[in-house]
Amino acid sequence: MKTPGFATRAVHAGQLADPATGAIMTPVYLTSTYVQEAPGKHKGFDYARTVHPTRLALERNLASLESGKFGLCFASGMAATSTVVETLSAGDHVVSGNDIYGGTYRVFTKVFQRLGLSFSFVNAYDLVALEAAITPKTKLIWLETPTNPLLQVVDIPAVVALAKKHGIRVAVDNTFATPYLQRPLELGADVVVHSTTKYLGGHSDVVGGAIVTNDPALHEQLKFLQNAVGAVPGPMDCFLVLRGTKTLALRMERHCANARRIAEHLAKRPDVAKVHYPGLAGHRGHDVAQLQMRDFGGMISFELKADLERAMRMISSTQVFSLAESLGGVESLIGHPASMTHGSIPREERLKAGLVDGLIRLSVGIEDADDLVADLDQAIEKSA
Repeated sequence: MKTPGFATRAVHAGQLADPATGAIMTPVYLTSTYVQEAPGKHKGFDYARTVHPTRLALERNLASLESGKFGLCFASGMAATSTVVETLSAGDHVVSGNDIYGGTYRVFTKVFQRLGLSFSFVNAYDLVALEAAITPKTKLIWLETPTNPLLQVVDIPAVVALAKKHGIRVAVDNTFATPYLQRPLELGADVVVHSTTKYLGGHSDVVGGAIVTNDPALHEQLKFLQNAVGAVPGPMDCFLVLRGTKTLALRMERHCANARRIAEHLAKRPDVAKVHYPGLAGHRGHDVAQLQMRDFGGMISFELKADLERAMRMISSTQVFSLAESLGGVESLIGHPASMTHGSIPREERLKAGLVDGLIRLSVGIEDADDLVADLDQAIEKSA
């Protein structure tokens, strides 16, 4: 039999009927420990921080979706991100894109920098700038693509080729794209990170994170850290993300279709200065996105031809879009990155990366596209 397609694996990978009852859904095993037949003799489970059957099902599911051999799940996306960085040692250097999630920037500069790591933030889509930032101590290149919140597209194979030349590992935060749209391991990346809080969970009701890799030695190192540090998700969290991945393919198709409709509509409005969306032909990363992504995603950011005050009035005037942090749920969200998701990045650094104060970010949900377009129109007009 040929390898099952993505949607089939999303529903079935890593999940077997419960042997005790035949239950088709993976049970939520509410246990912290397991009875052993003799010291060290057990059914593969000894303590829930180390290994847990509900978590194991999710880890195998996500590994399959990312075309990876090994998956590990964590209590949050930031826990997953931190665990990748914890494989490094004091004195090591990381080159990171400068258009990244504010929480990632914060943990890099406020936590790991204090512990002896150093970081350079550059335009990751600029290969010349990326290579210029590499030093003899560089051990990791950290990418987001599409980036948060400017939706820039990084050429993953090109960065991987550059990294291999210097013997450097490449990590890709694939949260925005999801494995349905983009699989960085297939493009040569060493490790993929997700906030499962977002599209993988998909319903704004769970917080979690994940790491996937094909490297056995790296997996063992990450697995050790998962157990040693202990930032693991609870069984109900894992169950909810498993519930979410079953419909990932369907949801992403609707997210993408709605976002494309909205981006094209906003681009035609005379009072919109700029729309950032890889699906628009004029986007600087459109051609690369066509090569390495199945579709262009459900995230959009845009700028109004007005001052910051109008942008703030606009995002407070929507009726279908909810003003909230986060992204990737079935409901549409609107936010102001400079004061919300990216507020932890110093203003001068935000501006250097192109993140202007008036930028508005949309997480486009699965509602009727006509309602979403009409809601944005009335909010923009009301804010004038």
